[in-house]
Parts: sequence; C-alpha cells; structure tokens
Amino acid sequence: MPYIALAVGVAAVSTSAVLVELTTAPSAVVAFYRLFFSALLILPYFLLRNLPELKTFSKKDWIFSGVAGVFLAVHFILWFESLNFTSVASSVVLVTLQPLFSFVGTYFFFKEKISFTTIVSAMVAIIGSVIISWGDFYVSGMALFGDFLALAACAMVTAYLLFGQEVRKTHSLMGYTFIVYSFSAVTLFIYCIALQYPLMNYPAQDWVYFLLLAIVPTLLGHSLFNWSLKWISTNVISVSILFEPVGAIILAYILLGETVIMSQVIGGFIIVCGIIIFAFEKQLKSIVKTKMANISS
Repeated sequence: MPYIALAVGVAAVSTSAVLVELTTAPSAVVAFYRLFFSALLILPYFLLRNLPELKTFSKKDWIFSGVAGVFLAVHFILWFESLNFTSVASSVVLVTLQPLFSFVGTYFFFKEKISFTTIVSAMVAIIGSVIISWGDFYVSGMALFGDFLALAACAMVTAYLLFGQEVRKTHSLMGYTFIVYSFSAVTLFIYCIALQYPLMNYPAQDWVYFLLLAIVPTLLGHSLFNWSLKWISTNVISVSILFEPVGAIILAYILLGETVIMSQVIGGFIIVCGIIIFAFEKQLKSIVKTKMANISS
C-alpha cells in the first residue's frame, strides 16, 4: 500500500508544470491561487486539530516560518515564469537539482561536512544541467533564460526547506505547513497587487486549474509522500520523486504537444544519475567497502 501511495504521489506532482502551462493567468497569479487554495483547504483541519499549537511557536519560529513562506512564494514565481520561456522538460528536470543545492546550504548554514561522493554527484548533475542549457541555447536565447529561472527557483525552494528545517523538528507538519502556505499566499498577494496583476476575470477553466494545482500536486502529492515516510525510507522517496520529470514530460507531450530534444534526454539522464549517487551515498560506500574486504580476504 505505501508503494502504491508513493506512485500516486509521484503522478500527482508530475501534473504541476502542465497545469501551469494550461492556465492563461500571469505566473504570480497562478502561484498565489495555488498557495491560497492550499491554505484554504487545510484551514478546517488546522482549526480543529492544530490551533492550540500556535501558542508553542516562539518568535524565532514565526520569523523562520515567515521567511520560509517568502522563499516558497519566490520559488513558485520563478519556476512558473520559467515555463513561459523554456520547455516543461528542461524546467522540471533542472528543478530536480534541489537536493544538490541543499547540501551547499547545509554546509554553509549548519557546517555539515561535504564528502567526496557528494562532490562527485554534484559535478555529474552540473554536467547534466550544462548539457540541457547548451541544447536550449541553440533552440533560443529565451529558452536559456527560462533554464536560469528554473535554476533560481531551485535555489529558492532549497532556502525554503533550510529555514523550515528547525521549525519542523518541534512542530507538526500540518501546523507548520498551514502557517508557511499562509505567509506564502500573503507574499504573493502583495506581489500581485504591487505589479497590478488582475486577480479576477479569468476564464472558468483557469479557476479549475488553480484549484487542481492546490489539490493534486500540492495537497495530494506531497501529503502522500509525508504519509509514506512512516513505512518507506526518505532515500527511496527522494529517488522516486526523480520520476516527476518523466511524468511531466509525458503529460506535456500528450496534452501540450511538446517535443523532447536529445540534449534534454541526455542531460536529464545525467542529472538523475548524479542525484541517485547523492541519495544513495551511504549504500554505495557500504558496497565498495564490502567488495574491498572481499578482495583483500
């Protein structure tokens, strides 16, 4: 059952980029309604189960949660905007570099050691991203600009996770998620108002897509990942999420008619290999030690 839930979760998050592409609204507006509807759907459960938890949030917890919400908002703005310039394939694959951004962040902020294997995995993934960007450069300069936006979005979601890391250690998932989504929705609302993006008068199908973005990839997808953690290791889930680009590319081909160029296939494969090396570092070291021990004996 947990593995079925994990498969459904991966399929759910794979719809995100395609749903964004199907909307006609500006990227910031799409991002706002995704977070706003997500927070709104969580609200009844939060009021019934987690409201008293607010008293346990320290000043530092509120600041970190607020900053995490702002970074999440910027992540969605940049990522959704990247889809206006580059393909779903390039954008989604480049966003999967997040685990490698995170080890850089944990090194500078939490002084965690960086192993040789981690450096190798980073170099492999960087080579993959360069291949994708090089291919998009020949497609158009704007496609390359979209790739840079996707990479910036990847850095922002890493910052969001780093700031939320400490808060999540002492607070429930639902309580923390509701607060962060609320901060993020408020940030996006202010951003939309400041840039004078209209928040109403969109076609009926756009409102359906806004709601689907909140329900399917946000609440259904990520909730199933969190539920699966009780039975499945984080490494297995992390690697499973790498199949998100595959699902997104297939959906983009079927629903949007996007084609995939060879540089995206090669670069995407290399990035996935790099992140698998990163995710299974301990297992790989164990295999190497076992083989060395067998050789020496």
